This record gives sequence, structure tokens and C-alpha cells, in this order.
Amino acid sequence: MSDVQTRIADIVNTNDIVLFMKGTALFPQCGFSSRAIAILEHLGATYHTVDVLQDMEIRQGIKAYSDWPTIPQLYVKGEFLGGSDIMMEMYEAGELQALLKQNGLVA
Repeated sequence: MSDVQTRIADIVNTNDIVLFMKGTALFPQCGFSSRAIAILEHLGATYHTVDVLQDMEIRQGIKAYSDWPTIPQLYVKGEFLGGSDIMMEMYEAGELQALLKQNGLVA
């Protein structure tokens, strides 16, 4: 495993909820990242973000790590869930809330 893959694995495995995104939670740099943050905030989740614009190795490495071509990317308990469209679909179906509750990550 390359150094960047090891770094990503460490981030994913040491945080219950991780969002790899463009920008920060306070200042998302794209609409998809903004939507992902809005969903997590609405659910009251505690999460960690990684701004891929600040680290080009992470920006490219996360795409290989997940085998998913776009950002943002959401991980819950080490499992890749998808990007903002999948997050929205899961949220609208009640699946994201259920998953976070099941894992004790929201009330």
C-alpha cells in the first residue's frame, strides 16, 4: 500500500464518519460538498472532514482508494457509502439516518 493509501486508511479507520470534500465544513467549495455537509448537519452527526483541495495526493488517492471517481466521498465506520447523490438518496429513504442510529452515531 502506498504512503497516501496508508494515510487515507488511517483517516477512514480512526474516524466514525469521514467526508472527503472540496473545501471545509464552514466553507464548502462545491455544491455537492455543500449538500453533503447540509445532510450531516441536519442529522446532527459528528464527523471529520478532509479538504482534498489542500492535498493533491489525497485528492487523487481517495479516488483510487474507493474506486469512485468523484468527490465528495462519505465513509461511515470504515465503509464507503458514496457521494452526495447517494447520500441524498439514502437520506430521503431514511437509510442514512437508520445506519447512523444503528452505529450509535446519532440519537
